[in-house]
Amino acid sequence: MLGAEGLLAGTLDAKGRGELGGGLHHRAKARRVVQLFMSGAASQCDTFDYKPLLIKKHGEPFDPGGKVELFQSTPGAVMRSPWAWSRHGECGKWMSGLVPHLADCVDDMAFLPSMVAKSNVHGPATFMQNTGFVLPGFPSMGAWVSYGLGSLSDDLPAFVALPDSRGFAPNGPANWGAGFLPAAFQGTMVRAGSPSPIFDLFPPEDLALTPEGEHDGLAVLNAMNQAHRAEREGDSRLDARIASYELAARLQLSAPEVLDLAGESRAVRSLYGLDEEPTADFGRNCLIARRLLERGVRFVQVWSGADNGFPRRNWDSHEDLARDHGAMGLSMDRPAAALLKDLKSRGLLEDTLVIWTTEFGRMPCSQGGKGRDHNPFTFTSWLAGGGIKGGTTYGTSDEWSYKAVGDPVTCYDLHATALHLLGIDHTRLIFRHNGIDRRLTDVHGRVIRDIVA
Repeated sequence: MLGAEGLLAGTLDAKGRGELGGGLHHRAKARRVVQLFMSGAASQCDTFDYKPLLIKKHGEPFDPGGKVELFQSTPGAVMRSPWAWSRHGECGKWMSGLVPHLADCVDDMAFLPSMVAKSNVHGPATFMQNTGFVLPGFPSMGAWVSYGLGSLSDDLPAFVALPDSRGFAPNGPANWGAGFLPAAFQGTMVRAGSPSPIFDLFPPEDLALTPEGEHDGLAVLNAMNQAHRAEREGDSRLDARIASYELAARLQLSAPEVLDLAGESRAVRSLYGLDEEPTADFGRNCLIARRLLERGVRFVQVWSGADNGFPRRNWDSHEDLARDHGAMGLSMDRPAAALLKDLKSRGLLEDTLVIWTTEFGRMPCSQGGKGRDHNPFTFTSWLAGGGIKGGTTYGTSDEWSYKAVGDPVTCYDLHATALHLLGIDHTRLIFRHNGIDRRLTDVHGRVIRDIVA
């Protein structure tokens, strides 16, 4: 069994920083991660999974052979994508017109068009992609990475989550929670568009508190915390709270600088789309993600899409695909591509792993004539950056983009590959909980070596 000390001993330096090339178990190819999560289920057959048969059979009955399993509808007619497709890059990857900026980056990307999900319900499937389990209570990938590698910075959290400015995805903050790991490894939420991006980081402006008074109060609080902790050995919650307060004190100095974009050039702000309303929010989060990564944050999670309210605020396009995916694609494509290009221009992409994913895919047949229903049988994720062989595709879906047929990929495989690139053997990143040696990859997972450079 490996607890935190047992796992990290002799692997990190005194400040818990894993250096590139060292890794926990083997030489690392990446030292940090940014995960772009498309909440609501982005359609693979309208973004990255080109299927000429959908164009040829458009409007005809959908008959892939066998019973068609749908979430909340009966099979409609075959529906081609509203966006035209074209080839891009030296690799010749087919890309939809919904993502023209990402199309410029295909030679840096490795596509996984044969991803499969265990659930076709948003909440459990979102948990699955983040934690490896459909039930709540398990640590997110960012928490596992923080547990395994620690922080690259004394003044910033190891794990930061940037939710959509319009609200939370299904499961809310549990998507970046620490589960049964010590609470210190959970993600720190930053709401970049809020007047208070990090809740309660600063005291209220009307609070009459001098620096001396604050110092004396903290000293008393520390003494009380130590007494409380001495009576509750083995409970990590107080340690995590104390650590969070200590980090918060340092964040009072570091966070304003990280979140202040005034020093970014006009060209960079334009690259991310900060000057245009559709791309401003996600663009700001992607730019802040870059600033966090270059200042030592180990894992950053950026969300595109909120809850399932109406009008649609996420990728769940049951009613009108062109309208809702059109808006989501417009808001995501330019900033996501900007992040790749910006990281590359600064020399950061070579040791930063970028992961783009969603909870499941969408059906190739129509729902209600203009929408698409849920599809857990195939969807697409892609990776870029640290240790990834760009311009590649691993796995295939069938001719409809209905089911994975060649080399299906699970979230366990994606997680195992990400950990491998960070220098971690996924079978050895373990935390014992309730008598069970728990892993991010449970008892599954394989490294997808075909996409590893």
